[in-house]
Amino acid sequence: MKASFKKRLTRGDLLIGTIITLPSPEIAEIFCLAGFDWLFVDLEHSALSIKDAQVILQAASKIPCVIRVASGEEVWIKKALDIGASGIIVPQIRTTEEAEMSVRLCKYPPEGIRSVGISRAQQYGQNFQEYVASANDETAVIIQIEHIDAVNDIENILGISGIDGLFVGPYDLSASMGKTGHITDTEVQNAILHVKNCAERAKIPLGIFGATAEAVNPYIRSGYTLIAVCMDTMLIGNAAKNITDLLKSSSG
Repeated sequence: MKASFKKRLTRGDLLIGTIITLPSPEIAEIFCLAGFDWLFVDLEHSALSIKDAQVILQAASKIPCVIRVASGEEVWIKKALDIGASGIIVPQIRTTEEAEMSVRLCKYPPEGIRSVGISRAQQYGQNFQEYVASANDETAVIIQIEHIDAVNDIENILGISGIDGLFVGPYDLSASMGKTGHITDTEVQNAILHVKNCAERAKIPLGIFGATAEAVNPYIRSGYTLIAVCMDTMLIGNAAKNITDLLKSSSG
């Protein structure tokens, strides 16, 4: 039996994924065929609805989908888990209390406070007992570190039981430091390095986004294992531009 996404994450497997922002099941299928290990379904910075996300999960049934919820509010986490996400990425975490509540919202009682309902996650009730019994152990809870406040409190955040991974957001982190978009700035890189060092001591897997393979390769070499490289809109746009540039230059 193939290991679950959470099992592969926590044992340190290299997981290469990309970000989905378009409501297209066909794109999700194409990315599955392309060999990605997981898909990052983004409800924070896209126009995707929960219904769109469910259709993407149904189309990408061969690989795990992790949903970045729009916020850490209960309704978003509950809906994302109920449609069958393999894990949740919670954005804009700034405090230990916010991180702890995110974990609790992802766990059924007695470990947490996730509410119980009939949903796609348990095959519309046909696999209810099995799902409820295993969900706490099989659902990945990933906290996004993308604010300097979280960096400054990272050791306390990592002390919370139930966090399965950290996902660094370099762009928002740079913005929170007054250096918007300057992700290679020394202070921004030092903040990211501090998160990395603390996560390694706590043995918590690390993830990060990069726009290109060249951008993420240094992170992979330094020990990051949960990688989101590029996104659907950029991949399509880059491929289209490469073709037009090539043909127009060769015809001239």
